[in-house]
Parts: sequence; C-alpha cells; structure tokens
Amino acid sequence: MGLECKMVYLLLGSNLGEREALINGAISLIEECIGAVVSKSALYETAAWGNEDQPSFLNVAVGVKTKMTAHEVLDAALGIEEELGRVRLEKWGARLIDVDMILYGQEIIDDGERLQIPHPRMQDRKFVLEPLAEIAGEVEHPVFKQNILKLLSLLKDNLTVSKIL
Repeated sequence: MGLECKMVYLLLGSNLGEREALINGAISLIEECIGAVVSKSALYETAAWGNEDQPSFLNVAVGVKTKMTAHEVLDAALGIEEELGRVRLEKWGARLIDVDMILYGQEIIDDGERLQIPHPRMQDRKFVLEPLAEIAGEVEHPVFKQNILKLLSLLKDNLTVSKIL
C-alpha cells in the first residue's frame, strides 16, 4: 500500500548566476525527483533578507503532488540544491539555488533542527507569503488556523517583493 498523495509547497530562490535558469532547472528536477508540479507562482524579485549585503533574489512558489514522506521531500530538495551547485557557507548568504519546503499537507512536523513543517518563519516573510498566496491563498496554516491570504494581510514585513513575470 503506497503513501497517499500530499500537496507540498516549496519556495525556490536564487540570487547568484543565471537566476531564472537555475529556478527553471530546479522545477524540472522537482518534477523528476519529487512529483508533479501542479501550480507555480509568477517570478518575484525580492530584496535580500537577513544578510542584506548581497544581490536581490528571484523567488517562485510551486505546489507539488507527491507520494514521498516529508523527510524524503527534504532529502530530494537538498539533492536538487547540490546538483545545481549550492554550497552552504553562511546562514542567509548568497546562493545559486534554495529549495525550501514551506508546507507538507496539513502536517505539523518538528524533529529539532532537521525538519520543521510548516516552515517556522513563513508567516513573518513577505518573500514567502506573496508568491505562496498566488497559488495557495486559501490553504490554511496548520498552526495558526488562518489561510495564506489572511497571514499576508497581517504581515508587518515591509521588504520589497515585486512580481516580474
């Protein structure tokens, strides 16, 4: 008996190299390794968050139907980052590609440092909520019991996030 399909929402980001090509490459690898991409937001240009002394990011949110467990999705996402040349040197540093799992169905998972679902800071970050609201606005946050559009409307983050495509 196989695992039932889950909707997983991923946020992709890049602020080095051919940003759009890297994001498109990551989406192709997600299709190959994780599951069918059933929704994709527009591309967003975002000022760097955390460590602001770096180039701006391109971000896109994707909704993926998968039969993988959350930990398998995490391992696949890390593998995709590695395949596309990601090297982790510093927290919030510049990167070729970032593939973050934001939501995994309505599950709440916290196994310490390795995996926290929903993403523990998603509700504080405009660069996450803005593209996510475009494809999953009515999806309820499993902890806060408010949908993504509502969380976006309550957001205090004034980081510049601009839809470009």
